[in-house]
Amino acid sequence: MATTHKTRMLIIGSGPAGLSAAIYGARAGMQPIVVQGLQPGGQLTITTDVENYPGFREVIQGPWLMQEMEAQAVHVGTRMMWDTITSVDLSGETFIARGDGGDIYEGDTLVIATGAQAQWLGVPGEQELSGKGVSACATCDGFFYRGKKVVVIGGGNTAVEEALYLTNHSDDVVLIHRRDSLRAEKILQDRLFAHPKISVMWNKRVDRFMPGEDGALRAVALIDTQTGEQSDVLADGAFVAIGHAPATELFKGKLAMDETGYLLVQPGTPKTDVPGVFAAGDVSDHVYRQAITAAGMGCMAALDAERYLAARQFEGVTETVQY
Repeated sequence: MATTHKTRMLIIGSGPAGLSAAIYGARAGMQPIVVQGLQPGGQLTITTDVENYPGFREVIQGPWLMQEMEAQAVHVGTRMMWDTITSVDLSGETFIARGDGGDIYEGDTLVIATGAQAQWLGVPGEQELSGKGVSACATCDGFFYRGKKVVVIGGGNTAVEEALYLTNHSDDVVLIHRRDSLRAEKILQDRLFAHPKISVMWNKRVDRFMPGEDGALRAVALIDTQTGEQSDVLADGAFVAIGHAPATELFKGKLAMDETGYLLVQPGTPKTDVPGVFAAGDVSDHVYRQAITAAGMGCMAALDAERYLAARQFEGVTETVQY
């Protein structure tokens, strides 16, 4: 039998943004509910070594970090729900979300922290070598390839930015692109072509990622898109940089988005165009996409949600006095 769950702050998504919002919301007495979704813990649950999250001198494991965040959220008063939201109604004063099992979740405020997923090539070896040489985030993992050869796959702004960033760690960065020209902005292209540590392989598509005897990435197998010729490029690290897809399908036609589906917020805030609805983390951030920035945005969303409720309560009291 379907159950209705009510809360002052409903959070959809359980990555760093959602759980940070829950921690702050719970400490403010809002008794938040977190609906965890298809990937509880977000992208960090499929990340192995994490070396850039503040507070840990040694490398930690992504799944462990998310377990600790969840435990902290529960400890301060968060309710965690194992469910997947299939529809939302943002038209009333109370925001309503429906789970795939029929349960209904009602929130006086709503924090959307559904994140974004890296787009992958879908070739053999890609998932098997994820965390063992194949990555979708140079900022996250580039440090592990200091002094080693790396390749970046893609031709847009993200790929060029990743390649330029990796020159901080590697003297041999190869950009692999399936066409004979890049889609990136000209200023980025100029920086790329002028950089002595970067070379470009044109008209090449990735056929597969190949492991070495140690089980880590050894080489990337390529096919020439013009001639069909096969070749291999040796690499210690490969970064797939063909874009990210925000998980915002639920909110199409209900919240303002940009042309790629990221939720639009007021500059410097997590506020969407619907009062009381906030977006935090990668669902609205296509620039930084880091666990620490997502956590910070989750904090901001919870603080703004508490202020929104306080203002609404004050307005209700004022109206009562006037009448």
